[in-house]
Amino acid sequence: MSLIPTTILTGFLGSGKTTLLKRVLTEAHGQKIAVIENEFGEENIDNDILVSDTNEQIIQMSNGCICCTIREDLRVTLQLLAAKRRKGLLSFDRIVIETTGLADPGPVAQTFFMDDEIAETFLLDSILTLVDAKHAAQQLNERQEARRQVGFADQIFISKADLVSPQELDALQHRLKHMNPRAPQKVVHFGEVALSEVFDLKGFNLNAKLDIDPDFLKDDAHGHDHDHVHGEHCDHPSHQHGAATEHAHDHEHGEHCDHPSHQQNQGHHHHHDDDVKSFVFKSERAFDPAKLEDFLGAVVNIYGPRMLRYKGILNMQGTERKVIFQGVHQLMGSDLGPMWAAGETKMSKMVFIGIDLPKDILLQGLEQSLV
Repeated sequence: MSLIPTTILTGFLGSGKTTLLKRVLTEAHGQKIAVIENEFGEENIDNDILVSDTNEQIIQMSNGCICCTIREDLRVTLQLLAAKRRKGLLSFDRIVIETTGLADPGPVAQTFFMDDEIAETFLLDSILTLVDAKHAAQQLNERQEARRQVGFADQIFISKADLVSPQELDALQHRLKHMNPRAPQKVVHFGEVALSEVFDLKGFNLNAKLDIDPDFLKDDAHGHDHDHVHGEHCDHPSHQHGAATEHAHDHEHGEHCDHPSHQQNQGHHHHHDDDVKSFVFKSERAFDPAKLEDFLGAVVNIYGPRMLRYKGILNMQGTERKVIFQGVHQLMGSDLGPMWAAGETKMSKMVFIGIDLPKDILLQGLEQSLV
């Protein structure tokens, strides 16, 4: 049997996860979806779309989908669902895990890599993060969980954009891009998202498509005033507290950019630098496989908990094929990809997204792992 695709849906309270889920569950797409709700004290899926409100952990819905609330370990719940499916007691095509608004998606994602039984049954497709445009700046400023959710995302949906000005939306998108250049951003109206943008995104596939915005990888001479290449942070309105708050956060030594839209009109010039940042490493020299393995092994040992997502296409000495690697926290894996095409520049490209990662140490260590 083929693996059961699984999507993790995350986002802060009020960002629209439940609205999106209801739409996915009630749309007549012919797929049976199992929803695992990891929510306590928040609005659960409304009973009006459930067949019966029982004390059962797994509830059958009127459209054949099923819903269960985790009262125990995610792994146990997944194993239970898989066992019932094998025995023909339940029928479903895919799983959506809705995390609580304060959850760190990392341990949820790791479950799919650490447990052999889970890995042999389920395929983690992607992490979707919903961001509420109206409250995002405050949430990102005040809550590391919100910043982590952005760092983990394979796809970002921005909801409630109609409640903010075009300038505020632009500022938010700019900020999110700095935190996570890998994840495409899409402004959505509540619940109106094409299912093709929700499922089968293959965010965790070890494939040769390195999903970084191509502009992000261009060198400095690309016409903007700001340097996106290494994810340095800038004095952008979205990074700032509202005029009412008088505390400045400035704990970043990177370059700040003087993009016209980054100036605040109220005469306040404090900027807010997020601890979740991304940076890119590129080189046309090949990696020495042993050196790189030693270095990355040491890095994840020390910084693993702060490393959210990292991914890359590597030019390794000794193989004519691309090596594709990616990781979540301390877990990383690599795979042989396609051959380098004739005439193609063999270039390693890696993106790291994490919390206050020591960029200089990482870049220097990667440089020293080259042949």
